[in-house]
Amino acid sequence: MTIVKTEFALALNQVATERGISVDDVLSSIEQAVIAAYKKEYPEKFEAEISAKISGTTGEAHIFETDHDITPPGFGRIAAQTAKQVILQKIREAEKKTVVSHYKSQIGTVVRGRVIRYDGHNAFLDIGKTEALLPKEDQIKNEHYQLNDTFVVYLKEITEDKFANTRIIVSRIDPRLIEELFKREVPEIANGTVEIKKVVRQPGERAKIAVFSSQGGVDPVGACVGQKGLRVQTVTDELGGQEKIDIIQWNKDEKIFLASALSPAKIQSIEIDADRRIAKVTVEEKQAPLAIGKGGVNVNLASRLVDFTIDIVQIKDKITPAVASQPGVELAQPEPAPKA
Repeated sequence: MTIVKTEFALALNQVATERGISVDDVLSSIEQAVIAAYKKEYPEKFEAEISAKISGTTGEAHIFETDHDITPPGFGRIAAQTAKQVILQKIREAEKKTVVSHYKSQIGTVVRGRVIRYDGHNAFLDIGKTEALLPKEDQIKNEHYQLNDTFVVYLKEITEDKFANTRIIVSRIDPRLIEELFKREVPEIANGTVEIKKVVRQPGERAKIAVFSSQGGVDPVGACVGQKGLRVQTVTDELGGQEKIDIIQWNKDEKIFLASALSPAKIQSIEIDADRRIAKVTVEEKQAPLAIGKGGVNVNLASRLVDFTIDIVQIKDKITPAVASQPGVELAQPEPAPKA
């Protein structure tokens, strides 16, 4: 006996196969939707015990009250339209589930997105299979998001809003964005030869990254900088070109690490209170602006990098004898000691 499948059955099975949806699940959803459609058309039956049966072969719908077929004449058109809407909804749900599953596995990586909408607060980016949300709080200050501009973003998390809509959240300010960009640009980081210990940022202004290698003969800072600064410049460009990146060699000796973290300032001396995590750093007056940085950004980033509260103490610049012997140059006189 030859079984001839109808157009409905073929379509139903094709949707189920391609989208990973159970045929029984789809039919059950259609039956529930058909019952709702019937009660909307015949509200007087609202309290009745109504059930529906959908033929998986023909798509024909029948309404039952207890065991009696009460399908109204002409109800087939309403049932067919309802079935179509349910199948389309199931397709959207399955696609959404597939997309979410795909991006869940990519959380913690970087993706490139194209701006498709900007509402003056949030930016919406096309990241390939779906769109992602770049919230205001995850945007680099003063960065502009215009239609079709592309940005590399950090895939931060997947959440649901109050309407149960899935949101893929991306960031331009997360320190891990820099970490992932360096992994992409520096083979020594990708293969584990160079390790990133920590990254701190003032997004759009400055960042510091501490790197280390346990393998002799490997310069972790040089590996990250690249020939003629190409590698670090590539990362800087991906961040908009304005964020200066200081690459610091991590050291287990906290004084050495702290002095490096305050680069490019030259440090005279460091006194640390390891228990209270406070460091007193002495610099010459001319080095103080470098140590502190514009708006305190350098010392603040260094403090976060080494996990010390840093107190910058300035002393008068030293004048070498060779300079002091030149005509017109006087040696700075020590200030008199205060009277008791």
